[in-house]
Amino acid sequence: MHLVPRVLRRVLAGVTVALLATAVGCAPQPEADASATSSGPAGASCAKGKLPTETSGKLMIATDQPAYEPWFKDDDPSNGEGFESAVAYAVAERLGYGEGAVVWQSVPFNKAFAPGEKTFDFDINQVSVSDERKKAVDFSSGYYDVRQAVVALKDSKAAKATGVADLKGLKLGAQVGTTSLDYIESVVRPARDAAVYGKNDQAKSALKNGQVDAIVVDLPTAFYITAAEVTDAEIVGQFENQGGAPERFGLVLDKGSALTACVTQAVDALREDGTLTRIEQRWLSDAVDVPVLT
Repeated sequence: MHLVPRVLRRVLAGVTVALLATAVGCAPQPEADASATSSGPAGASCAKGKLPTETSGKLMIATDQPAYEPWFKDDDPSNGEGFESAVAYAVAERLGYGEGAVVWQSVPFNKAFAPGEKTFDFDINQVSVSDERKKAVDFSSGYYDVRQAVVALKDSKAAKATGVADLKGLKLGAQVGTTSLDYIESVVRPARDAAVYGKNDQAKSALKNGQVDAIVVDLPTAFYITAAEVTDAEIVGQFENQGGAPERFGLVLDKGSALTACVTQAVDALREDGTLTRIEQRWLSDAVDVPVLT
C-alpha cells in the first residue's frame, strides 16, 4: 500500500521544488544530461530503499512480453540475465532495492510511453529518448547508445544494398512505435509504405515468408535474429546517426515522477564507474563492426 496517496505526494513534491528553488537562488547548478527529462523534485532525497514508489518498499519495473534476447534471457526479466535485465537490477541496487524488492510487470512497448498515469516505477524496453516522447513521459539519462540496422534474407535483392538509395524501392517492415520505423519513414523514405507490426516476432515472420524484403531493428537485436532466429538472414548494414546526440535508450518514468532525478543519478553513477560498459561487454559483445548505409 502507498504510505501517502499518489496525488498528495505530487503536491508535496511540487512544494518541495518551490522551497528548494528559493533556497538555492543563483548558485551554480550541475549541467543536466540532454537526453533526460526530470520533472520531479530536482533536489529530492534519494534515500536508499525509501523512495515514493508505487508500492512502499518495492520497485516496480516494467517491460514487454515476450522479452527478447539479447536484452533478456529465456523470456524471464526476473533472472538478471540479458543486457536490460542486468541494467535494471544494477539500477535497483543503486536505489537501495535488492533483488527480492524488485517486482516485474508486463507493459506493451507502445503503451510504456503513451500519455497517461503509469503503474510502474520505471520501464526498460529499448525505448529511445525523443522530444516527442518526452511530452508524455519522463526519461532517465541514456543507458545505451544504439544504431538501427537492416536485416534481409541472404542472396536476396535487399541483401545487396550498400546505401540508403538501394532501399527505396524495397518493401520494408518494422515494429509499431519504434525508432526503427522512424528511420524507414524519415531516412529511407521508400516508394512503398512500410509494413507495420505490433511485435518484432511478426516482423520476423513476414521476413521469413517473403512478405517484406527487409526489416529494420536495433543492431544488437539484428545480431540475435540472424544468429538464432532467422539463420538464413544477414545484417545488410547499419544507419548513420542522424546528427546531434546519438540515439539512446532511456528508462521510462511517469510524467513528473518524483523518481526521475534519483533514477537518472543511478544510471549516471553506473556509467561513471564502468558498470554499464561491463554489462554491455558481457551481453552485447556481438555488436561488432557492420557496414554503414550512407
